[in-house]
Amino acid sequence: MDSPNSDSGLDSETKQNNLASNTMEDLSLNDDDGIDTEIQLDDDDLDIKGPPSPTTTIAAPAATITPPATLQASTNGVDVVATESKVNDEADDLLEQVSLDDKNGDEDMFVSARQEQSMIASSVTVPPVRMAGRAVERELSVETDIPLEDDEDTYTSPYLELSSGNNPSATNTLTSFRDLNSMMLGDLGEEYIQITVTSPHKVGDGISSYMAYTVKTNTNLSYFKKKDPSVTRRFSDFLGLRDKLSEKYLQNGRIIPPAPDKSIVGMTKIKLAKEEDNADQYTFVEKRRAALERYLNRTAQHPSLRVDPDFREFLELEAELPKSSQTSTLSSKNVMRMISKVGEKVVNYATRMEEGDQWFEEKTVMIDRLDDQLRKLLFATENLVFYRKGLTGQSYSVAKSLQALGATEENAKLSSAIDKLSEVFIKVEKVHDEQAKDDYFLLSEMVHDYIGLVGAVKDAFRERVKAWQAWQSLQEQLNKQREAKVKGELAGKMDKVNELKAQIGETERQLDMAQENFEKISNTIKKEFAMFEARKSQDFKQTIVKYLEKMLKAQESLVAHWESIAGSSSNSNKSVSRPGSSKVVAAP
Repeated sequence: MDSPNSDSGLDSETKQNNLASNTMEDLSLNDDDGIDTEIQLDDDDLDIKGPPSPTTTIAAPAATITPPATLQASTNGVDVVATESKVNDEADDLLEQVSLDDKNGDEDMFVSARQEQSMIASSVTVPPVRMAGRAVERELSVETDIPLEDDEDTYTSPYLELSSGNNPSATNTLTSFRDLNSMMLGDLGEEYIQITVTSPHKVGDGISSYMAYTVKTNTNLSYFKKKDPSVTRRFSDFLGLRDKLSEKYLQNGRIIPPAPDKSIVGMTKIKLAKEEDNADQYTFVEKRRAALERYLNRTAQHPSLRVDPDFREFLELEAELPKSSQTSTLSSKNVMRMISKVGEKVVNYATRMEEGDQWFEEKTVMIDRLDDQLRKLLFATENLVFYRKGLTGQSYSVAKSLQALGATEENAKLSSAIDKLSEVFIKVEKVHDEQAKDDYFLLSEMVHDYIGLVGAVKDAFRERVKAWQAWQSLQEQLNKQREAKVKGELAGKMDKVNELKAQIGETERQLDMAQENFEKISNTIKKEFAMFEARKSQDFKQTIVKYLEKMLKAQESLVAHWESIAGSSSNSNKSVSRPGSSKVVAAP
C-alpha cells in the first residue's frame, strides 16, 4: 500500500498493477474447476509404500473431463470468451488422446465376454502427480502393476473350530501366495473375482465326521447372481467340482487346475482326535484350507471355467451339494481311473505317436524337464522347512536352559546377563518360527502347486494323443473298408459292395470330424499353455520377491535382537581402569 507521502506518478502505477492483478485472479482456474494440471493424491488412495518410482502404471476407468461451462469474468469488464474457448480446445485435445478401445483380448483373466464397460488401453502420460513432496510421472494402462503389500505381520489364519472350547493361540501364518495380488481391481473399474476359504470346523464325531469350510466370494462379474455369496462346503465337494470340470473341459484340451491331494492318515487323525489335541490338528487343517483357497482362485482365473454353471453353483448355492460318492480314495471310479491310466500307457507304448508339430515336441520335452526340476526343488524346500523347524526348537531349548542357569547363578550381574541372553533366544526362536512358515507357505507350497499344474498340462497333452489315436484308428478302419470294397467288386458281390460304400461314406465323415477335433485340441492346448506360462512367470516372480522381503526382515530382526544384548553388554563394561594409573580409559 502506498504511503501518504508518495507522489501521484507512483499512485497511478500502483492502481494499474492492482487492476492487472485482479484480472489475473478472476481468470485463474482453481482445483474446483476440475482441470487443474496438478493432481493431489494420498498414499491411501494408491496404497503405495515407500518412495514412488519415476513411472508407476495404474489403471483407471474411462473418465470424461468436463470443462467449466462458463468462466466468471472480473468486474473490470475483461472479455473471457477467448479464454473459455482455449480451455475447451485443450480439454478436447486431451480427450482425443484417450483411447476407449479394449485391447486386452479374450484371454485376460479379468475381462469376460459380457464386458459392459470400455477401459483405457493405450498408455497416456498425464501431468506430474504430486505425492510426498515429489513430482512423478504416471501412466494410465489397463495392465495394472499393483505394488506388493509390505505389511510385517498381516497374515491371515482363521482359527480351527473343532469345538466350542478355546481355539489355539493366534499364529501369524501366510497361508496363500494369493495375498501377493492386492485386489484393487474393483476400485479401478475392471472385472474381478476373489475367493477366500475360512473357518474350518469339524462336523460330527468319530470316524463319520468330516471337515467343512466357509467359502466366501467377492466379485463384480455380471453372470453371478450375488456379489458376495458365502456358502459352506466339505472337502469332497471340492474334489467333486474338479471331477465335473475335468469331464467337461479336459477332452477339449483345457488345463484344469488340480484339487488338493487326499490324505487318509491326516484326516483319520482329525476324526479320532480329542479336544486337547486341538493345537496339533491346526497345522494340517490350515495347510489344507490354504490349498483349497488357492485351488478355487486358480479355477476362477480361467476364462472358461469361471463361467461354468457347476462352478457358479459351487460358489453361490447355499444349500448342501449332493454328496459325491466317487471322491473317496478307494471308490469304484478312482479304481477304474487307475486301470484306465495303466491301459493308456500300454496303448501309448504300442502305438507311438509320430509328432509332426515341432512346437509340441519342444514343449513336451520342456514340461518333462520342468516336472523333474520342480520335484527336486520341492524336496530341497521341504528339507529347508524341516531344518528351520529344528532350529526353532533348538533355540527354544537353549533359551529355557539359559533361564534355568540364570536362576541358579548367585552372582547378580552374571545372572542378569544370562537372563537377557535367554530373552534374546526366545525372540530369535520366534523369528525362526516365522521363517519356517514363510519357507513352507510361500516357497514350498508354490512349488507343490506347480507340480500339480504341470501334471494338468500333461493330462491335456495326453488328450491330444488320444484324439490323434482316434483319428488314426478311423484311418485304418477306412483303409480296411476300401480294401474289402475292392475285393467285393472283383468277386462280383454287389450287395456287399453297396453296403461297404455306405460304411465308407460314414467312416470318411467320422474321419474328417476326428481330424478337425485333433486340430482344434492342438490349437486350444497352445492357447492354454501360453496362459500357463504367463501365470507361472507372474506367480514365481511375485512369490520370490515376497519371500526375499520376508527373509530380509527376518535377518534385520535377528541383527536387532543380537545388537540389543551386545549394546547392553558394552554399556556395562563401558569403562575400566588401568592398573597403576588413576586415569579411566575406555574398554577395548
